[in-house]
Amino acid sequence: MKRCHGNSASLCKLRSTMFLIMAAMILLSENGGIKAAMASNSASAFVNNVIYSNRIAVFSKSYCPYSLRAKRIFRELNEEPFVVELDLRDDGSHIQDILLELVGRRTVPQVFVNGKHIGGSDDLQSAVLSGQLQKHLSSS
Repeated sequence: MKRCHGNSASLCKLRSTMFLIMAAMILLSENGGIKAAMASNSASAFVNNVIYSNRIAVFSKSYCPYSLRAKRIFRELNEEPFVVELDLRDDGSHIQDILLELVGRRTVPQVFVNGKHIGGSDDLQSAVLSGQLQKHLSSS
């Protein structure tokens, strides 16, 4: 797992707490409980992998107008984000629960640039207009 360099102390603490809770669930569970804990762990690992392995990551729903707007913004900037369409995944709702724990929001889209949470569609548009998005993109 990557270090929490550049992230807030509360986010680092949340991630550490989540890891410990998942480890305890696995150790204390019996039979089917172990499978549930492992599924939870794998979805959490998937989310973290998407966020930290991609320059731009967008958690989206294919039909959501706000998600469409966020993807359009990146297209207009000639940037290609890694997009996770939550409505097309069996674990999409679970991933939204994980995002709620990580960033305090369950809504879509949720945009990350170089591991940093930008926010939703309005936040992304504000970051473009203020020049902050370009700074985040160039820090790779």
